[in-house]
Formats: sequence, C-alpha cells, structure tokens
Amino acid sequence: MTTKQKAVVLPKEFGTNEIQERDIYAAKEGEVLIKITSTAINPVDWKMRDWNVFVPSYPVICGSDAAGEVVSLGPAYKGFNKGDRVFFQGRIAVQESATFQQYCTMPGDLVAKTPSNITDDEAAGISLASMAVVTAFYHDDCGRPIAPCPWEAGGDSAARGKAIIILGGSSSVGQYAIQLARLSGFDTIVTNASSKHAEYLKSLGATHVLDRTTASAEELASAALAGGHRLHFLFDAISNDETQLFGVKVLQAAYKTSQDADSQKLVSVLGKKDEALALAAAQEPHVAVFPVYGIGSYPAIRPLAAPFMQALSGEQGWIAKGLFKPNKPHVVEGGLGAINEALALNKKGVSGVKVVVRPQE
Repeated sequence: MTTKQKAVVLPKEFGTNEIQERDIYAAKEGEVLIKITSTAINPVDWKMRDWNVFVPSYPVICGSDAAGEVVSLGPAYKGFNKGDRVFFQGRIAVQESATFQQYCTMPGDLVAKTPSNITDDEAAGISLASMAVVTAFYHDDCGRPIAPCPWEAGGDSAARGKAIIILGGSSSVGQYAIQLARLSGFDTIVTNASSKHAEYLKSLGATHVLDRTTASAEELASAALAGGHRLHFLFDAISNDETQLFGVKVLQAAYKTSQDADSQKLVSVLGKKDEALALAAAQEPHVAVFPVYGIGSYPAIRPLAAPFMQALSGEQGWIAKGLFKPNKPHVVEGGLGAINEALALNKKGVSGVKVVVRPQE
C-alpha cells in the first residue's frame, strides 16, 4: 500500500483550498484506517472556510461526512475486517479524521458498516446530518429530550400521543428528522417544504407536508394540533434568521390553541438569532430556543452517537431493513479537485439532495 495521499488543505484563515500531498495515517488502538470513496458536502464545510469557525489552527483539512473501505485496523482491534464498506462522521478539525482527503482514521465505535442495499455515495451523506437530529431529539441540550431513544427498548413508542413540527423537511437534516420522529413513534409529524417534495416526505413518515412558500405559522400550528396530540417541540432543520423567526411564530400560534406552555420550545441546529429571540421574549409564555451541535465524537454526545451508528449498521440495521433512507446524492465529478465547485453548490443551496465528491477519482 502506498504511504502518500492527496488532501484538500485550507492553508490559512479565509484562504483558498489547495490540493497537497500528505502522509497516510496509521490506525491507533481502537481505530480503523479508511480509504475514502465518497465524501459529502455540508454547510459547516464552507463556513469553516468563509467564517473561520471550528478551526483551532491552520493549515486545516475540512470535511466530516464520508463513506469508504477499511484498509487496516489498529493494534488488536477486531470490530471490522479489511475490505468492509463503512460510513461515518469524521471528527471536525481533527486532521487524521477529516474527509476531504483520500484516507483517514476513525474510532471504530463511531463507524457503521454500509449495508449492501445502498451505494457509498448514498452512505456518505448520512452521518453528520442525522447526528444533528440525534442530538436535537435525544440529548439533554434540547430542553425536552425524547426518551428512550428509538434504538433502546420501548423507544419506538416514546413519542406516542405527541406531535412534532419540523421546519425544512426536504433538507438533509429535515429528511432525517422526519424519519427519526417516525421511529420514535410520533403520531403527528408536520413539516414544510416545496410542494414537489411532498409525496417523498410523506413516504419517509411525515403526516402533513405544507408548502413552505404559502403556509402560514397558524396553518402549521393547526396541522400539528388537529389530531388532538400534544406538541412536543418545534425543530428547525434550516435555522437561518428567517426560519427561526418563523418557528417562534408557529409556536406562539400553537399556544393560542393549546395553552400548553411546556411545548414552547424551539430546537435549532445553529445558534440563536437575535430577531427570533426578541419575538420569543415579547409575550408570555416565552419561547425557549435551544441550539444544538451534533458532533458525535464530542464526549457528551458519544454515548448517543455510538449506539445510533450501530442501529444503522450492517445487514441487520435500520437501513438494510428499509426503516431509514439516506439522502439522494448529487455527485460532482472531478475528485478532490471538485471540492471548491461542490462547496459553491452547497453554499448556493440545494433541495432534496446531498452533494458528494469522490476523493479517489
């Protein structure tokens, strides 16, 4: 096996990505070395470059969502075999586990085996976006965690008799949120999206798909409460200024009907937005906004991340059984040389698909 690889390196703050030759890493105890066959593009990747966030030092290799093949194992590690197809969420800003390169190492407990019914391009886009949902739904940071988790005994009915509202259902995060809401047993799952995605989102588990261009806050609130189920919280899968403000309006509209102060919780995959916070505090009961960051390798998240990955893993996992579907991939051809093009496409905005690049091309 060669000892050198290609990697996309951001050399300095607000710099330009460039391809460099780097040494291939050695798997340490409890780790596997993975040949990366497909890496997905997520908003955090261009934000690291353009906003200088999550970067402790430069130069840095970005990318934290991928699939590939196990090529070697750390000392005495027996969790995988050479040649196993796998997918994983890389450790953000940890160079050995970044995914904009041809090889990386990962702790074995954070890696899932790719089942035979999906491609590596499909598998590459699963981990990061779904981990954001896992954190938002099941970790204490969300303010109202769902328990038990769906991979635990009784978890498939943990949310019986409840409703959830998911803003941005056709996004990568939104599609996984709908599926995990279904796996947790929610009776009512309301989302908004472009009308062209409605039937697909219903196939994932949404009970109500409202047109995001026309549906009002009152209409989303009404749909969630129409079945008589208690609203658990609202999850904003987009979490920009506009959607977070809209989410506060939805919850305030729901309260006028339900008078349920406990449901006035908005869980966001990004930080709190000033305009949304101002409206949230403008009337009683105040809407509480909970930002979450779904980084599975963080010590506080890892107890959720590891069993979740195992629930997805292999020929007996949720994916193989048809219970959890990956995003539809959009491949940008050209290998690592296409990273900048792929980042630009993601930054411009895509709907219903996950942008991926194949590092081995």
